[in-house]
Amino acid sequence: MYLSRFMSAFALTIIIFSVSFTSAKETENKHNVSNHNHSEYYLLNSPPPHPFGKTPEDSLKCRDNISLYSEHYGHRNFAMAYTHWRDVFLNCPGAQQNTFIRGAVLVRMKYNEETDPARRDAWIDTLMMVYDKRIKYWGHVHSSREGLVTGLKAVELFQYRQNNIQEANQLTTKAMELEKENTQSAVLLVHMQTLVRLHDAGLKNTRDILMAYNQIMDIIDYNLAHNPNDRNLYESAKDQIDRMFEPFATCENIVNLFEPRFQNNPEDTLLLRRLTSMLSNSGCTEENLFYKATRNLHKLDPGAESAFLMGRLENNAKNYEEAIRYFEQAIALYKEDRDKFRALMLMADITFRNLRQFSRARSYALRASELDPENGRPYILIGEMYAASASDCGDNELTKNVAYWAAVDKFTQARNVDPDPVVQERATQLIDTYRQYFPNVEVTFMYGLSDGEIYKVECWINETTTVRSRR
Repeated sequence: MYLSRFMSAFALTIIIFSVSFTSAKETENKHNVSNHNHSEYYLLNSPPPHPFGKTPEDSLKCRDNISLYSEHYGHRNFAMAYTHWRDVFLNCPGAQQNTFIRGAVLVRMKYNEETDPARRDAWIDTLMMVYDKRIKYWGHVHSSREGLVTGLKAVELFQYRQNNIQEANQLTTKAMELEKENTQSAVLLVHMQTLVRLHDAGLKNTRDILMAYNQIMDIIDYNLAHNPNDRNLYESAKDQIDRMFEPFATCENIVNLFEPRFQNNPEDTLLLRRLTSMLSNSGCTEENLFYKATRNLHKLDPGAESAFLMGRLENNAKNYEEAIRYFEQAIALYKEDRDKFRALMLMADITFRNLRQFSRARSYALRASELDPENGRPYILIGEMYAASASDCGDNELTKNVAYWAAVDKFTQARNVDPDPVVQERATQLIDTYRQYFPNVEVTFMYGLSDGEIYKVECWINETTTVRSRR
């Protein structure tokens, strides 16, 4: 049922994999060994203790192989590095953590070089073993902790064995239990993808999807707030997860799942934040549960988002001035310009369409434009205001239509600043619609105007434009 959606999401996942591994890639330890205790490196000027070799001869051989494979690896001569690395991996796995970090790279190389399907599959087994051994020998070190490595293993398994969905899901579940808010963005993405696949196979239900989404969004929200270095990764994962979740995010599903939880814990602020966010994002702001949860949240923990949601509630209730008051509160509390932009655009829309206060609405739209100059939506809205008030801004066949010149100017400006296809299409559509209302050539001639001449549109608009006659 959801196969086409999954395949689309999986294509995007390949991008996440490459980016995630770059960001989360373990940095090889290149500090001087004298600055580390025995948990990271053995001292190269003395025979290493067990398990670096059972005899002094084994230890020397281990040291030689580490030196040889490291040199080849450093020159990206991976084929030559592999043989010496394998000896280190089998005989002295406790010598260096890098054995496993570099080993994953070398094994993936062998997998990519192999053409025989059975042998390629065997290399995946080897890659999984590298991760298991890394946990065994280096799990006590933070950079090889079990949760982190289990997550890396899950992502690789999903990438290379797309039919091992249950195993991959079990690994992501374990990784998330261990890592909690530190869970990698790619692990969260794979967790959701495997759940959707399992749901399609009848092995998971909608409740499982909703509960997982709730957990995943908590982790993403935490990282968006506290992990600026990886913000782009978590934002990208969030966008893809939201798209996968969309078919499950019906108002009925959300209410059925969360209504009992709300009744049991009506003052749980974490629950209230997630519930109001899910209902808002799914277009369920007419639900009574949304009203109750939003009221409770704003009462218990007033903040930018709760103020914004209160504005949405008051707007739905047609209390427009009260809605604008709450949106102004939200703007004062928001830190991100994009959040302020969203609130200002709603204020502009309400003031224009519901209160018919054009000048005030334009001021809100212009404030939004200052926050995001490359967004064409404020200009489209202003152009629609000009067009809507055209007949009220004149008293003859010329002045009742000149506002359409100013309106088309704004639509053109929107198209020029914003490459978004949606904005481009909407702006072009509006231009084609409203230039049909330009004064015709007989009217402009009668009033002594020529095409291209500068003209001042009066009324509240007060814009300078150019004469364009409809022919």
